[in-house]
Amino acid sequence: MSSPLVVSSGLSKQFGQRLVVDNVSFTISRGEVFGLLGPNGSGKSTILRMLVGCLRPSCGTAMVAGFDVISDGCTARARLGYAPEDLPIYASMRVEEFLSMMALLKGVSAKRLDCALEKVSTVLDLSDILRRRMAQLSRGFRQRVNIAQALLNDPPLLIFDEPTNGLDPRQIIDCRKLILKLARNHAVLITSHILSEVEKIADRAAFLSDGRLLGIETVRKNGVVIGDLESRFLELTDTT
Repeated sequence: MSSPLVVSSGLSKQFGQRLVVDNVSFTISRGEVFGLLGPNGSGKSTILRMLVGCLRPSCGTAMVAGFDVISDGCTARARLGYAPEDLPIYASMRVEEFLSMMALLKGVSAKRLDCALEKVSTVLDLSDILRRRMAQLSRGFRQRVNIAQALLNDPPLLIFDEPTNGLDPRQIIDCRKLILKLARNHAVLITSHILSEVEKIADRAAFLSDGRLLGIETVRKNGVVIGDLESRFLELTDTT
């Protein structure tokens, strides 16, 4: 069995006297969709910000493809693509201009730029909107562009923060299909506060509450749903 692509060991984050992430450990392998599940304020976004190197952990370590996200930050970040919950609009920029800018920021060479843009445009079906301005895009197309920018440097790890938030039912279905397709060749980490969304696409899910990891549940095996996240969540959070 290959080594996990992501290893979080005792990850903790404290702001002043407030401990927002408390000793969280998990692994993610290539070909797996791993869900971080919890209510707003449970620590999901803070964990993501530590994984992508935006926040330094107060304690513990996070490794991406064998590289520490702090001591080997540049190398680790080159091996992940991050789609935040809210993509900055850059209203006056055309989609093609925005993706070109993001590609160069991610270290894609000028020689490889056209190839990278063509590849993500094909995967995300963006060819017809490349000349549109970002401000003209629907929420669904903005999310596609958000995912496209995460793919530009072809990283082995993809991180999506609340990827279906704000989408209509058709767009949610399309987004689920896309994530499952991407997971064939990548490790995918998603966050959500909606049990049913994670259950439809995740292979495993971690339950968070008040910054603590309550448990990790296997959801799907060989593409077949075998877990019941709602029942498991109620068991883990039952304080009676």
